[in-house]
Amino acid sequence: MVQSVELLLDDELDDAVRREWQLLFDAGLPSQARHRGASNRPHVTLTVADDFTDLDARIGTLPVSLFPIRLGPLVVFRGRHATLARLVIPSAELLDAHTAVASLVGTARGVRPHTAPGHWTPHVTLARRMTDDELGSAIELLHSEPGILVGETSALRRWDGDGKVERLVGHAAQNP
Repeated sequence: MVQSVELLLDDELDDAVRREWQLLFDAGLPSQARHRGASNRPHVTLTVADDFTDLDARIGTLPVSLFPIRLGPLVVFRGRHATLARLVIPSAELLDAHTAVASLVGTARGVRPHTAPGHWTPHVTLARRMTDDELGSAIELLHSEPGILVGETSALRRWDGDGKVERLVGHAAQNP
């Protein structure tokens, strides 16, 4: 499993993304709503690695500053299957947070190159492992949803995929 550092969304923005998850789920399409774990919530991944040795001791040193965030149009990531997401519109605050986390993580074992500054595409995942037909149906279904969703970040989360443990580093309000 992987380790990650993520930004969580305020309650209203979290609810808006969950509504899109539910639309996909209700249509019988792949959706993040299928993952029922308590830790499954809309988020923006800042970095991912195989091992964050000593990160927990240092992550508290990050200056956690919560800020406005805007989710923009749909974006598709291609691999063996497609991943459908909402693009996060970059802001100075978002890029500063990403740079601070990337500096803190440094050369942790297995840091994913696509999460490095200059290579990172900020997004909130809606569905994974989609076939081309499912992807087309999902885009058509979500086409009528609001073009831009506006809210704020609510917390910085350290996710330990091995232990299935989350640690909130700083937060304004905890999402359910």
